[in-house]
Amino acid sequence: MDYLWLRTFIHYFLHFGFPVVIASLFFRKDWKKAYFIMLATMLVDVDHLLSTPVFAPDRSSINFHPLHTYWAIGIYLMLLFFRGVPRITGVGLLFHMLTDWIDSLWL
Repeated sequence: MDYLWLRTFIHYFLHFGFPVVIASLFFRKDWKKAYFIMLATMLVDVDHLLSTPVFAPDRSSINFHPLHTYWAIGIYLMLLFFRGVPRITGVGLLFHMLTDWIDSLWL
């Protein structure tokens, strides 16, 4: 049975819906600011434009696109050691990578 619709729903819910939960739990005081910063981390997907084809549903983003490599993920981990916007950005980027990894498990 084709579960592409479920995979797509979960993927985009984790990218756009679940960050509200993360923001409200971990950045309660400024949850709206945190949510919008985490949404802005979706710009990390600009590296997909370097690929041919740009979108391939049967391809894992993790360690394929430059901003989705293990080296980049290591830098995103380092952002957690700062306070404020860098930490929120790190959380957003790492959750983005987790979401893409979960998506890869469907392959």
